[in-house]
Amino acid sequence: MEDLLNKNVREIEVSEIRKFSEMATKYPNAISFAIGQPDFPTPDHIKSRGKLAIDENHTTYTSNAGLIEVRKAAADFLLKKYELAYNPNNEVIITSGASEALDIALRTILSEGDEVILPGPVYPGYEPLIKLCGSKSVYVDTTHTKFKLKADLLAEKITEKTRCVIIPSANPTGCTFDEEDLMSIAEVLKDKDIFIISDEIYSELMFEERHHSIATIPSVREKTIVVNGLSKSHSMTGWRIGIAFAPAYITKQMLKVHQYSTTCATTISQHAALEALTVGINDSEEMKSEYLKRRDYVVERLVAMGFDVEKPKGAFYVFPSIKRFAQKSFDFAVELLEEAQVAVVPGTAFTQYGEGYIRISFACSMEVLEEGFNRIESFLKKK
Repeated sequence: MEDLLNKNVREIEVSEIRKFSEMATKYPNAISFAIGQPDFPTPDHIKSRGKLAIDENHTTYTSNAGLIEVRKAAADFLLKKYELAYNPNNEVIITSGASEALDIALRTILSEGDEVILPGPVYPGYEPLIKLCGSKSVYVDTTHTKFKLKADLLAEKITEKTRCVIIPSANPTGCTFDEEDLMSIAEVLKDKDIFIISDEIYSELMFEERHHSIATIPSVREKTIVVNGLSKSHSMTGWRIGIAFAPAYITKQMLKVHQYSTTCATTISQHAALEALTVGINDSEEMKSEYLKRRDYVVERLVAMGFDVEKPKGAFYVFPSIKRFAQKSFDFAVELLEEAQVAVVPGTAFTQYGEGYIRISFACSMEVLEEGFNRIESFLKKK
């Protein structure tokens, strides 16, 4: 009866990120640069607030959109940090991670046959959600524009079926968008019936520049859904707290999908989130400082080994080219794991445009990075 299962579900593949992470577990001494998860513990004051929530019996449902105190704190956070203004009463939804925020956003705005434009290479979590909506992903090749989605390239891909453009996070390339980039994209989209989803999960982990959101541009604010969360900024991946911000006419419909998907985000985690968004408003600064040191170290080592690499401006990934080895990225990654016991992610995990690249996460200690890159250097000397 397998052929009776949903065709769209059957055609979705397990992410190669997870595949390589699982492969690495078969090698007892392997060093994994595969998973994009902060290596810092959740700050103690946030953990304490979560424990207190249990002790105080905050273990029942909340409103579907989330505790109003958390929604207010989330709105205040965005206003203070990025000059983004949202009404916590009807423009904010607390979700079960940013992944759920993306899911309910896409299921709200997409219909069968719609098209969504994304840059490639890009985070692999978007396309399966788009496919489940019966819609199609349309990719813009950014390998010749330093991985940036340029307005002129975007314009070339727009058709009468285009319903959404995704402005992605800095995964896998570390590429970010400056104000000029976003203004150009907004100019292309302002008069078109096309929604924008802006994935801003790494907004607190920007290095040289502050984060800019396309939602601050008045001409596209009413068609933009901002997705954020606490997984990366506060090292709270397992707490599963995401946040969706959008105009009220959109959140009114998104809330229906959210209600029938999860009812509400976990209450205990919402109380921890309140602590993170208020007392811990700047918790990411210490982590970001350490990521910056690691980034500079990783880029320096890669360049010294002869890799062509763009210096990441955000998040904790680097996406070096391996084209000089004339080898498929999947094969290169397998060989690196088998011979040097270092796990990276082949670029093809991030669409066909990632071929010829690998993704390395530097969300691990300097000691681990040093050992891992020493192994990579020894591996290359044998090639």
